[in-house]
Amino acid sequence: MVKKYTLNELQKIAKDVIANADSKILLFYGEMGVGKTTLIKEIVKQLGSSDIVSSPTFSLVNEYYSKTMDTIYHFDFYRIQSEEEALDIGIEEYFYSNNWCLVEWPNKVENLLPLKSTFITITINNNQQRTIELKNNE
Repeated sequence: MVKKYTLNELQKIAKDVIANADSKILLFYGEMGVGKTTLIKEIVKQLGSSDIVSSPTFSLVNEYYSKTMDTIYHFDFYRIQSEEEALDIGIEEYFYSNNWCLVEWPNKVENLLPLKSTFITITINNNQQRTIELKNNE
């Protein structure tokens, strides 16, 4: 899936991501400020959570709950220094919990990522639009 969108179309894009992802492990790639956290906020909302979503830059992982008490994990590995830090927080247990895992900066834990993941790359275009590319890896 490749689509162009504006921030006004965020709700539709979030729904498209959920519908087209073959995995509950969503890996978000893109430069700083491209809108990864903004999209994740909308995905969490579309998954049925009314929790306040913020980037877990310092805690590494935030936990949200949907109205049906499903768990959604949101990771931000921007500040991580080594994959061992991710292992220390039990990353494998999160990834194999069958819960949604939304991962910012997955390149920092590349060797720990499940093979079955959904890759999402966001880029900013010149006209305030963004391009999202979603690719399932099985």
